[in-house]
Amino acid sequence: MTTVGVHRHLSLCSDPAGFFCILAIDHRDNLIAELQKHAAAPVTFDDVVRFKQDVIGIASGATAVLTDPDYGMPALTQDAALQRLGRLAPLEVTDYKPHPSQRKPRLIPDWDAGKLQRAGFNGAKLLVFFHPDAADAAEKTTLVDRLAVACAEAGVPLFLEPIAYSLDPARALTNAERRQVVVANARHFTGRGATILKMEFPLDAATEPDERVWDAALRELDAACTVPWALLSGGTAFNIFVRQVDAACRAGACGVIAGRAVWAEAIALAGDARRDFLATTGRARVRQLDDICRASAASWRDRTPPPDVRQRWYATESAPIAAT
Repeated sequence: MTTVGVHRHLSLCSDPAGFFCILAIDHRDNLIAELQKHAAAPVTFDDVVRFKQDVIGIASGATAVLTDPDYGMPALTQDAALQRLGRLAPLEVTDYKPHPSQRKPRLIPDWDAGKLQRAGFNGAKLLVFFHPDAADAAEKTTLVDRLAVACAEAGVPLFLEPIAYSLDPARALTNAERRQVVVANARHFTGRGATILKMEFPLDAATEPDERVWDAALRELDAACTVPWALLSGGTAFNIFVRQVDAACRAGACGVIAGRAVWAEAIALAGDARRDFLATTGRARVRQLDDICRASAASWRDRTPPPDVRQRWYATESAPIAAT
């Protein structure tokens, strides 16, 4: 059963109709590396905050923003117009250098679900590279279970992002394998304490353009989820991503959590050019995603039991415990 606090936070991050259209800008080391490619001098802390502030400036058309405590929180506090916007924060440090099979989950030091909640965030995001047949699958599952309990105790929803990968560092997943692992990841983690699953598209659109195959894979993904799920963008080009969003929402997704698909081109720009791009193209992309979600997305409430608020509910309410 959903607690009153978790239910309230989900409402603050979604449209009244129950869908999510969340702008993601929680990128850190990989964003700095990309900014550095277009900078004449070393990228500073203030440079990153300024970039995030420019991106977050278009979030008024979204239902919430996903950003980090280090660079994103300073950016958030500088725009009074966005103070009422729902906000999520990551729990993990992401390291994209080693192959996913060699990436061990690392949590942001001195940061946890309790601090996240006290800082005014409405939910936590956890990214974990996962393959159900990997040697460390049990270890990573235990970590997810522990953090799901911590989020529940803090009264905030957990948005879990399990990312599929090949067990063989020498080759990528085939489309058939990608579909199988993405669906297996959803099936593995659904019902384990995560409130929302943040799922990747189960196929590589570049090598599988047939949207009938997309629809079948997405229906399979939706059937594997007993909790609400939203589609992540994963750096997909926007013209492809909007088609994926439409198909995912029609299959049962409760919306999108989109990052680079919206703002990637802004990395190569600076000053007024960057702000102009975001204010026009970026804002239009957020609006287009919102329109798709409004037309087709499922409501997270359909798979999330409402809290029990009978008389003196607060005397007996306890945080739900993740499955073991």
